[in-house]
Formats: sequence, C-alpha cells, structure tokens
Amino acid sequence: MRRLLLGLLIGGYQTIAQEIPTTELNTLVKEVTVFLQGAHISRAGATELQAGTSTVTVKSLSPYLDSKSIQVRAKGDFTILSVNHAFNFLDKQQRNREGDRLQQLIDSAEVKIAQYQARLAILSEKKSLLHENKYLGSDESGVSLTQLKQAIIFFDEALSAIKSEELNIRQTVEKLEEQKTTIEQQIADISRQADFPDSEVQIKVAAKQPTQAAFVITYLVENAGWYPTYDVRVESVDQPLLLDYKADVYQRTGVDWNDVKLYFSNATPNQSSTVPTLTTWRLNYTRNTVYRRPNLYGKPGQTISGTVFSSDDKQPLPGVNVLVKESTFGTVTDLRGDYSLTLPNGASTLVFSSIGYATREIGVNKAEIDVIMQPDIAALTEVVTVGYGASQDLQGQVAGVQIRGVSRKAEAEPVITTTVENQTTVAFEVATPYSIRSDGEKQSITLKQYDIEAKYEYFAVPKLDKDAFLVAHVVGWDQYHLLEGEANLYFEDTYVGRSVLDARALKDTISISLGRDRNIVVGRTQVEDYTQRRILGANKIESQAFEILVRNKKSQSIELTVRDQLPLAVISTISVEPTQLSGGILNEKSGQVTWRLSLPPQTQQKRTFGYEVKYPKKETVPLDY
Repeated sequence: MRRLLLGLLIGGYQTIAQEIPTTELNTLVKEVTVFLQGAHISRAGATELQAGTSTVTVKSLSPYLDSKSIQVRAKGDFTILSVNHAFNFLDKQQRNREGDRLQQLIDSAEVKIAQYQARLAILSEKKSLLHENKYLGSDESGVSLTQLKQAIIFFDEALSAIKSEELNIRQTVEKLEEQKTTIEQQIADISRQADFPDSEVQIKVAAKQPTQAAFVITYLVENAGWYPTYDVRVESVDQPLLLDYKADVYQRTGVDWNDVKLYFSNATPNQSSTVPTLTTWRLNYTRNTVYRRPNLYGKPGQTISGTVFSSDDKQPLPGVNVLVKESTFGTVTDLRGDYSLTLPNGASTLVFSSIGYATREIGVNKAEIDVIMQPDIAALTEVVTVGYGASQDLQGQVAGVQIRGVSRKAEAEPVITTTVENQTTVAFEVATPYSIRSDGEKQSITLKQYDIEAKYEYFAVPKLDKDAFLVAHVVGWDQYHLLEGEANLYFEDTYVGRSVLDARALKDTISISLGRDRNIVVGRTQVEDYTQRRILGANKIESQAFEILVRNKKSQSIELTVRDQLPLAVISTISVEPTQLSGGILNEKSGQVTWRLSLPPQTQQKRTFGYEVKYPKKETVPLDY
C-alpha cells in the first residue's frame, strides 16, 4: 500500500512537472559595476519561448548573489509572472566529484614518483658496487693491457647507462612534480567553491504564442570590490604633477568575468542609507565615567604588514581582503598570505574577510599583525522568491530592455575612462573590455591620468629628521573625484616610497607628500656658547640655543619651510622665554617656530634660535628632549 501511494505521489509530481516546461537560458556577463565592496552584475541572453506557461532558468551564477537585488528586464510578447532565486546543489556535487577525480590523478603521480625514487636508489647502489670493485689484480700481480682495456670499456658502458637512466628519471620526476603542482592548484580553486552551491534564477513566464525573448538579469554579488591607489610622478618642481588614478580590483565570486564592460563606482550599496540619529548625551562625575584609551600607534603614513593563516592547516591564506575600517584603504593577501598596507589618518581597526571564513576585526597596535582566520560554519540554505505585482514595469507585455548604466558618446580625445557623475555617486566607465578571473588576485587598472597644476614646497623638521620632504599642494582637488588611498611616489624618475592621499580633508587644498629629497641638506647643532646654567635668587635659569643650516644642492631655486620648537610650561612656576628666533614665527599655543626660506641654487642659509627656562632651583626640569 505504501509503495502504491509513493508511486502515485511520484507520478503526480512528474505530471505537474511536465505541465510546466523548463528552458535553460544561456547568458553572458556583459557589464560589471564594481563597488568599493561588492559588484553589480548585468547578464544578457535570448531564447525561444513556447506558447503557454514555462520556466526560464539561468544557471551557474555566483553563490554569493544577493537575492533581494535581482532584477529582470525583458523584450518580447510575453508576461513575466515571477522570479525565484535558488541554489543548485547538483553543481556542487559535480565540483566535489571533479575534485575527487583530480585527487586520484595526484595519487597516481605520487605512486609513479615513489617508484622512480626507488629506482634511483637502486642505481645509486649499482654505482657504489662498481666503485668498490674498480681495483684490478692484486699487490703481487698486475693486469694485462687487454684486461685493462676490457675493464675500462665495461666501466664506461655501465656508468654511462646508469647516468643516462638517472637523468631520464629526474626529468620525468620533475615533470610529474609540475603536473602535481598544477593539479593541486586546480583542486584548491575547486575546494574554495565546493562548500558553496551555485545560484540560479528561475523566471516564470506566460506567452500566448511562440516568441523570441531577450532577457537582461542584474544582481549584486559579494566577494568583489576595488581599492583606489595612485601613482604620483613629479619630474621637477617647475612642472605639473602627473597623477595616475588606479583601481586595484579583485573578485572571488565563483564566476570569471570575460571581456566585460567595467564601471568603478565609489558607492557602497550594503552600507546603511539611514540618516543617523543623535542619542541623549548624559554627563556624570569623572569617577562614574568609563574612558576608552585612544590608539597611539595608528599614525598616518605608517605601514602595517603581516601574514594571514587558516586555522585548519596553519597554512598561509591567499586572497584575503584587508580593509582599514570605515575607509577606502585596503589590499588583498598575495599567494604567500602576506599583506602590506599604509595607514590613513585615524586608522584604528583592520577588517579581514575571505570566502568561507568568519570576518575578523583587529586593532592596530603594532607594525606586524599576523591573523588566523576561523572557518565560517553558516550554511547557505536560503531560497527567496521575488514576485512582481501589477504595479511593476515587468507585469504584462514588456516594451524594451533597460540596463543600469549611462551611455556616453566616444570622446574625441584618447581618454582611458569616462567619468559618470550621478546624484550621490561617481563611476568611472572603462573604455576597454577587461577579463578578471575569480581567483582573488589584484589586477590594477588605470582609471584616469591627470596633469595637475600644483604648488611645490619643501618641509624640514631637523630636530626629528635630517632630510627635507617635498609636498605638493593641489587646489580644487574635488573636481578629480579622488578617494583616499595609498600613493606610490616617483620623483625625478625614481621611486621614493609610499604615502597617503587623504581625500577626506575638508579643505579646498589637498597636500600630497612626495617623499625625501637628498639634494637638500639640513643640519641642526647645539650652540655651546649660548648654552649655560645660572642661579638667580630662588630660581635656576637654563639657556639653550641651536643653529639650523640648510643647503640647496639642486640646480633650481626652492621654497623651504623649516620647523622647530620651544618647550611649553604646564605649571606657573616654570617660565619659558625666547632669546632669539632669527626671523622665525612663534606659535605661542604650540611652541612651534616656523621659518619660510627661499634658497637659490647651490646656496645655503643659517638660522639660530634660543630660549631660556626659569624654574625653582630645588627642582629639576629635563631639557634634553
């Protein structure tokens, strides 16, 4: 009876399934808008629809598809009834079977390698045996010439055969090792996706008669993004600054992007769009208040580096996204799991994220931070149905295809990208199609090149550093739509280091540090004749003086700002008075002294400044800072 009932149920299910035919729609990725975190995918395809109700299925989509973001646009004489999102676990099983097949190939290669290694050991024993018996005759009797010739021929043939076989075996083993490495890389790619089934979109349609249907499916995916980076080049201080605006793009969505139209947007779709609300600010006594200690390490321009490991096998983990929290500064770990990142202003936390691992947030408290990533055991089981009501544009006969993006005519000048400025965001349209594999590796794409008029100025703080630093001041920088990011610095065709481009500044002028200039010599020495200590009544008076010498060895004039400082007294019984400043401007609130110098080529200038400190003679005040 149970078997009969089960047969009836299966037969009924098959009858229902046969009533709604299914057509697989082959689509290609046509456009990708890459956000700072995430990407917007646009796929297109066409098929023939039968009369009546049917289901059009789009398979092999990213497992990291955001089901709430799916939109379908279509062209043809038919009606879209509903759109469903589901996971295809059969494809996951196929990937697992493919991984098992590749593992069998590795096992077979290892068996062959072991056999060849055993043969090499035998050949080594044969060589040892030949060498042990190479002495002929005895001490009392020698050997004849004929015997010697026969022995030489024998040893030559035997050793040559052994050497030739050893060489062939080593070449064969080397090829097997290369094949094994290639297969292991393929298995690693499959295993990264094996735990995540492919997504598919099921489009239920109704047509009165057979018709051609063209579809455009768009959706958001995770595990993709880009980071802004810059190449700043300066040939000389009398020429404009050349700025290469680049995007370091990565994606591990499970689907390769082949020859697609790329847009890079400064938007973050997953970020909250709700206006923040102020909560009540309540004051209390200090003893009832808990203070958070500020982070004293994350200074702008400092470099953080380290290695990311997997907790499963303690092996380095490539393709991990490393982001400075609440900023656009980020990078991706390389094949050895290493990363290096220059910190922006206010950096306090690094966010580490990767497919299949729980996201970690690590405080910035040292120069080298190694991280161990734990597997994320959350299962992907969600199936979402998206219905289109009567008020939607897709209900009824669809008039045309609508694709997100802005169409622009080709520019006459040979620009690399076109800037598309929307109401709240900016996107860069890349003219040349690109292919980006789903391997998590960074690919650098130049978005724009700017020749920017800049005012150059040198800065020196000889108390802390003996070098002079070149800074470019750019006025009206907001017209270039820059984001904060790392900058590689090139001065006079030489790489001079990395810096930070802080595009979040609220000023109309942005300053870009271009690194050190070794052709400007800065020195600071203490003037012994003005350094003395004396007693006056109940007080002790100490005097200090310093001489700053600056030399311009360059072939052009420069503008140089030099800064030093006087100490500030924090209690009334200590007083500080300047004795000489040589034209320097004293900021009484900070104690900083500033000199602005104009130095012709091959000239030097000297500035002297001094101060005296008065305090009670029974106290001691350190002045050697």
